[in-house]
Amino acid sequence: MFYRLNDYKVLFYRIFLAYIFYSIARLLFYFYNNDIIIVYSINEFIELCLIGFTFDTSAILYTNAIFIIISLLPFRFVSKKKSQKNLFLLYFFFNSIAYATNFFDFIYYRFSQSRLTTTIFNIVENETNKLDLLSSFIVSYWHVFLLYFFLMTLWVVLYRMVKIKPLQAKPSNFQYFFSSLWFLFFIFISIVGMRGGLGNATRPINMVDAHRYVKKTFHADLVLNSPFCLIRTYNKNFFVKENFMSKNELKDIIKPVRFLNDSIKTRPNVMLIVLESFGREYVGAFNENKNIENYKSYTPFLDSISKNSLIFTNAFSNGRQSIEALPAILASIPSFKVPYTSSPFSNQKIQSLVSVFNDLDYETSFFHGAPNGSMGFTGLSNIMGFDNYFGKNEFNDDSLYDGYWGIWDEPFFQFTKNKIDGMRKPFFATLFSLSSHEPFKVPKKYENKYPTGKIDMHQVVGYTDDALRKFFNSAKNQNWFENTLFVITADHCNQFYYPHYRAPINRYAIPLIFYKPDGSIKGSDNKLAQHLDIFPTIVDYVGYDEKINSWGNSLFDNKKLNRFSIHYSGTMYRFVMNDYIIEFDGKKVVGVYKKNDYFLDENIVNQTGVDYSNEEKYIKALLQDYIERVVDRKLN
Repeated sequence: MFYRLNDYKVLFYRIFLAYIFYSIARLLFYFYNNDIIIVYSINEFIELCLIGFTFDTSAILYTNAIFIIISLLPFRFVSKKKSQKNLFLLYFFFNSIAYATNFFDFIYYRFSQSRLTTTIFNIVENETNKLDLLSSFIVSYWHVFLLYFFLMTLWVVLYRMVKIKPLQAKPSNFQYFFSSLWFLFFIFISIVGMRGGLGNATRPINMVDAHRYVKKTFHADLVLNSPFCLIRTYNKNFFVKENFMSKNELKDIIKPVRFLNDSIKTRPNVMLIVLESFGREYVGAFNENKNIENYKSYTPFLDSISKNSLIFTNAFSNGRQSIEALPAILASIPSFKVPYTSSPFSNQKIQSLVSVFNDLDYETSFFHGAPNGSMGFTGLSNIMGFDNYFGKNEFNDDSLYDGYWGIWDEPFFQFTKNKIDGMRKPFFATLFSLSSHEPFKVPKKYENKYPTGKIDMHQVVGYTDDALRKFFNSAKNQNWFENTLFVITADHCNQFYYPHYRAPINRYAIPLIFYKPDGSIKGSDNKLAQHLDIFPTIVDYVGYDEKINSWGNSLFDNKKLNRFSIHYSGTMYRFVMNDYIIEFDGKKVVGVYKKNDYFLDENIVNQTGVDYSNEEKYIKALLQDYIERVVDRKLN
């Protein structure tokens, strides 16, 4: 009946090894990211690791499915030396690839703030300098690669320590029969494990289910693992229409089409500057009232220009990646589970700042010093209808190439200024910087000029801030400068140093500056703002009097009550409005926090007297309207 008992024991041992090494990977993931994923005690960490076994089980069984099936086949040849050699190769082929994704996430998580999913392939798809970036990654994070190869070597050694002995005697028909039954039983158990248990009979567990087991939502990323997240997001359609409410109810809550009044007679030039990875943490003007101990600014120029600008000190990005930022900034189109530009619906005509300025007969241009096509910006600029695209190709001087991402900011900013000088006026220009990016290098001649600070970002932030200073100094004597509205923001945040900015909500905190050289707009606004608001705010300022689509608000409209911000954390929507932070899993509200509880310490969703019904209606309406407009191609 149990003629293959030794085979089963060895199979369990081999699968058990995967659990051991996945647990080591979780420990290392926490080690590399403990300043972001905050665990308050050893007991809490152990509890989270135990919860993680459910997701490890699913990933391990999926990864080893073919290996398990062949190992369980009720035939003698499976135990022979040649078969075992082939099983060894099969086992480590799949496990080495799956295990490597966990190690990639040790580093990538610090930039993405979410576990690795299939969207990573969309991000790197358009990069022409993949080998340069990979070599930089290997050099900068050699210790991660060393750990990976060490642990894989140890895994191979432990695997070979326990071997299957070939069966000598031919089994009886009775033994074959019971071996077949055990085969079917173990396959059934494996399927249950893949799906996350018998309690999930209707559907397999997914990334959102991690929140069912944790008390603090940001702990979900610790209990998950990278292979599981990649498997669960493969070939998924994240644009499924919802029906939270009737169309009449929807229209009463969300009014994305609105009229804006003509407020000025002279059309200003508009220059939008998007700074790569410039979190609000680095800019002193935005931290004067934060009471952050021993705070230091690394942006003397932005601090000085902020004194003569209208700044929004409570502004947030709508995503964690550059390809998510541009649609949000230029067209008020957010990205949630996947970047909008990577969706099947991105190739449609959309209304944006570009289309508005084209209607007003502006010359429109996009500037980005990376190789043309990087991050899909060329395709997006074509969809939006920019008249001109200026990238590394147009710059045409590789002596100023940083070796990784593109042209250094300082020379590219000057190139941008020179191109603007020759443009027809009025103009709309978007400049996207790139030097404040991994691997955090500055030109050799500036290596000792800017403060290195406490984290790698500080030096490159100082370099780009100085490049901006030189750009403005060279532009201020041009006849177009005084009649130009400069809007300065960031695509997303990056490294954090101060605890205040490690909080889950503040990891999306960005600067937002509106600067008019004639001093006509000044002040500091601490109400909520976000990327989605930039499009309607600029359109409002220039006095465009046609209809626009926008889920954001004009920040010049002081009567608008529904100021909010929204982003998708990787497993959960986070929506801030009025007095609450709402966590929404796509179907229902699972967390409610007071608006200043940035660390999401106290979930008050079930407390008596907590009324978040308006916020819940608003996020449901927003998501329903967003998906309908994207899927039905009604973004124009």
